[in-house]
Amino acid sequence: MAQKIVTVYTDDLTGEPSEEVQTHSFSLNGVNYEIDLMSENYDTLFEALAPFIEAGRKTGRTKTAGRPRKSSGDQPTAEEVRAWARENNYQVNDRGRVPASIREAYQGAH
Repeated sequence: MAQKIVTVYTDDLTGEPSEEVQTHSFSLNGVNYEIDLMSENYDTLFEALAPFIEAGRKTGRTKTAGRPRKSSGDQPTAEEVRAWARENNYQVNDRGRVPASIREAYQGAH
């Protein structure tokens, strides 16, 4: 006997099944939410939140899988500091926190 398992993705807002449903996360008042939406419903959510996102301030960090964090303002990324450190004969690990002494040397040179 054979079994066939079928996964049906449905939009949480409309209940409509669709293969283009994706999970989206957001947070409000310290509560994290996830919602599965088709692209047009996600666009509606994004448009509704856009004025608040533009007027608001980012807090904390969000992780981006496999990609280095973008530099914020005048702060260099860890990868930028590591590259500078290696070019200037400092020993620095490939991963983890960059030591404060190396960051200070980087800032002193820039």
